[in-house]
Amino acid sequence: MATVFETRLIGNIGKDAVVRNMERGVVAINFPVAHNKNWKDKRSGETKTKTTWVNCTIWKKDGSNLRILDFLKKGALVELEGTPFAKAYAQEDGSIRTEIRLNISKTNILRPAKCEDDGFVDVIDREENEDSYDSSIDEFTLDEDDF
Repeated sequence: MATVFETRLIGNIGKDAVVRNMERGVVAINFPVAHNKNWKDKRSGETKTKTTWVNCTIWKKDGSNLRILDFLKKGALVELEGTPFAKAYAQEDGSIRTEIRLNISKTNILRPAKCEDDGFVDVIDREENEDSYDSSIDEFTLDEDDF
């Protein structure tokens, strides 16, 4: 019997998508997405936000249409569906770090990124995310085992 393990994620792209050419004629499009969970603290009445960063990958065949890159820009609000998995790796200091990844099967751009040049600002909540942005996203790597 077949099983299904899919996740739906709605969030803001944290930085512009990056294309990586892999072996065997495969292209990986990588970008981080922030999911914000908001709640009201019962004791203080203060509104709180917890941000979870998810590293996302869209897999394409080499030579495929990559027009989606025009829309996968920092600040865009996206709805994604795909298969989640966790990956652990050792950092330089010897500590083990785990990241959440999502191999994307469906993409829907809910709101495109807005340019500051046009008088708009990013839709990511800067107040909370400036301090919580996970720099390990900048070192997002892929292995042949990831697909």
